[in-house]
Amino acid sequence: MFELITRLFDIALLKKGPQDLPSSAALLWLLVVIDLVVGFLMANLQSHWFEALLQALIGVVLLVGLGGLMLYFAGKRARFYQTNSALLGVDVLISFIALPGVATMMIGKGVLLAFLVTIGLMIWHWVVIGHIIRNALEQTLIFSLGLAFLYLLVTYQVMTLLFPEIAGVE
Repeated sequence: MFELITRLFDIALLKKGPQDLPSSAALLWLLVVIDLVVGFLMANLQSHWFEALLQALIGVVLLVGLGGLMLYFAGKRARFYQTNSALLGVDVLISFIALPGVATMMIGKGVLLAFLVTIGLMIWHWVVIGHIIRNALEQTLIFSLGLAFLYLLVTYQVMTLLFPEIAGVE
C-alpha cells in the first residue's frame, strides 16, 4: 500500500505516469471506494449527507467516464485500469490535502489564505489531470491540458446544475 501511495504522489508531482501503476480491476475499485469516501467528506462540509453522497458518486462517475471516453475514442482501451486508477488516486490525494482549506473557508477563519491554497490545489489538480491524459493518450501537454480543463468545466457545470447550492444559487 505504501508503494501505491508513493507512486500516486510521484504521478501528482509529474515524475511518473499512469503506466507506472498496475493494470488491476481490484486497484481501480479500491480507489473508487476511497475517492467516494474523500469526496463525501469534502461535500459533507456544505451539504446534507445524502446530497454529499450523491455529489461524491457523480464525481466518481464523471471522472471514470472521462477516462473511459477519451481512451475509447483514442483507441487505447487497454489503458483503462491504469489511467482511471491514476485519475482517481490523484483526485483522492489532492482532495484530501484540500480538506483542511475547504473546512477553514466554511468556518470563516483565515479565509484568504485558505482560498489561495485551494486555488493553488485546483490548478495543480488541473495540471496533473493533463499530465495523466498526456501519458495515457500520448498527446501534447497543451492538448491534454485543454482536455483536462474541459473535464473540470463540464464537472463544475453538471454539479451546479444538479446541486445549485454548491454555487450559492438557490
